[in-house]
Amino acid sequence: MILPQCIYNFQKHTHKPPSLFFDIPGIHIFKKKGPLEALPNLNAQTINDFRNEHLLNPSGMVIAGAGIGHDELVLLSNEFFSEISGGGNPNEANRTVPSTYTGGEFRFQSPTIDGFTRVALAFELGGWHSDDLVPTCVLQTLLGGGNSFSAGGPGKGMYSRLYREVLNQYYWAERAEAFTSFHSESGLLGISGSSIPNKSRDMTRVLAEHFYKLAHFYVTDEELDRARNMLKCNVLTQLESRLVLFEDIGRQILTYGKREDTASMCRKIDEVTKDDIREIARRVIAKPPTLSTVGDDVSKVPSHEEIASWMK
Repeated sequence: MILPQCIYNFQKHTHKPPSLFFDIPGIHIFKKKGPLEALPNLNAQTINDFRNEHLLNPSGMVIAGAGIGHDELVLLSNEFFSEISGGGNPNEANRTVPSTYTGGEFRFQSPTIDGFTRVALAFELGGWHSDDLVPTCVLQTLLGGGNSFSAGGPGKGMYSRLYREVLNQYYWAERAEAFTSFHSESGLLGISGSSIPNKSRDMTRVLAEHFYKLAHFYVTDEELDRARNMLKCNVLTQLESRLVLFEDIGRQILTYGKREDTASMCRKIDEVTKDDIREIARRVIAKPPTLSTVGDDVSKVPSHEEIASWMK
């Protein structure tokens, strides 16, 4: 009963383009098999093997506590977790399956609720262990973006570049937003946008132009200061939540083997320069672009080859 329900949920998911949209790049640009194709291969044994290999592997577990002494936490950990020995290879938790970035395009034409065509343009950059991580986060904040409608107010990013130069400039731009996706060995920096189908070519052109501008012109001091301050504010505000704090501890320990404190993170953000931003943009547009588009009509969206020619 579970497998048919999973397939049904995925098929239902495809009619919600905002949700489906951000799944596409990770599935296709690294040439990975999509979830719907993989579902028929699942059975009880494969689920059990996954559980033993990833969830019951002590080398891939992190136990964190707050408001409790270290010795007491150790005692409780031994009481409840000491019997876990793991059914898989202890090295499997740290294994990285190589992924080769190829760029390319993916088009998914399907009826949508709102009738908009959504386009995402992205390029490869370094992953979690790259020196580009913090500058890229600053760049994403600088670009910002969101929906064409906003109630305003502080912290909404109304002065971000995509708001000022896309959403406030083009009546047909329904949405424009920068995004990042980081993995162990690689990552993505992209901008997504949505418009009526007849303007999807113009939307794609605008997204490409913003990458080109970042690579050839320095951002302003005002933009950079605002982006650095907003990123620090977002990080510190998120970490006020115990739930987010625990997740942050676990992710950092598993990724880096240690946890970096907030003072160190803020210092790295403050050290990002205009040269760092331009250098990242220059390097990413030298690689093949990745294009993904979803909508009722994707025929107006330019081809991958044409977009690549714009970057030269």
